[in-house]
Amino acid sequence: MTHFGATILDAEGHRLTAEEKRFFASADPFGFILFGRNIGTADQVRALCADMREAVGRDAPITIDQEGGRVQRLRPPLWRQWPAPMDHVDLAGPQAAEAMYLRYRLIATELHALGIDSNCAPLVDVAGASTHAFLRDRCYGTDAERVALLGRAVADGLLDGGVLPVLKHIPGHGRAQADSHLDLPVVTEDKATLTACDFAPFEALNDLPMGMTAHLVYGAIDDRPATVSPVMMQLIRDEIGFDGLIMTDDISMKALKGSLTDITRASLGAGCDVALLCNATLEDRRAVADAAGRLDDAGQARARAALAARRTPSDVDVSALEAKLSAMCDGLTYGR
Repeated sequence: MTHFGATILDAEGHRLTAEEKRFFASADPFGFILFGRNIGTADQVRALCADMREAVGRDAPITIDQEGGRVQRLRPPLWRQWPAPMDHVDLAGPQAAEAMYLRYRLIATELHALGIDSNCAPLVDVAGASTHAFLRDRCYGTDAERVALLGRAVADGLLDGGVLPVLKHIPGHGRAQADSHLDLPVVTEDKATLTACDFAPFEALNDLPMGMTAHLVYGAIDDRPATVSPVMMQLIRDEIGFDGLIMTDDISMKALKGSLTDITRASLGAGCDVALLCNATLEDRRAVADAAGRLDDAGQARARAALAARRTPSDVDVSALEAKLSAMCDGLTYGR
């Protein structure tokens, strides 16, 4: 049995080029990720997903960032517009867990209809007073236990809709005072504090099939970003207890230093299963795929377990779900 390539990769536009098709056939990435530049019409997105799967000759997972708020690739007029997660949680108040389930069950319906079967959510980073603005309203709250409860509701909504959740950002991004797209955040809190708060929601959701790392330094534990730290990756596996497939956050983010090939080798050497590369040239994608090689035996087993977690969507009345969610949130509509 040939192992999948240890990468998740993207495409340039609305359809794969002939060169991209040849590259993907050779590299056989574990999966793919879509961005706004890949989104046109519903039929076009379905055709692009079919292109990707045809290139690798299997039902590869295709993921997307559809959190809602600032981070959503599908937007009106064809798809719903969602408020930021924290705003939606606040609006729903004591019904927040049910509201988040309904929100992501509806998101899953939109994704699954397009051939997209994974979403980079739930985000269970615990927000604090100093959480950077790039992340804060994407969080679900400031209390670890409540964040875990809402994260479970998000995951259940996605799974029931036939979409694999990706738990992020392991082991916790909430204390970051810098945007890891641009800089390397360093967290100085002691390990006991981190364990009780930041790491706790990830431990509560450690049964989910896939997770994404945080490009953060946890100075009390190691001086390397978690993505490339064997110490942090062992903590994620052994102390947090997460045994799902771990992908890096985008390795082209400025928080990580060095060449893309060096970062790829360092992240997989630290214990990540798959390197996620976004918004890169075809030449860079080739180089990263070559550096990543194939999943090892343990990674392949986790990859197959993740794929086995995909479900056939449950039957739902979408209009009824939307009406119920709107009623919970003071008549909020999700215009298209």
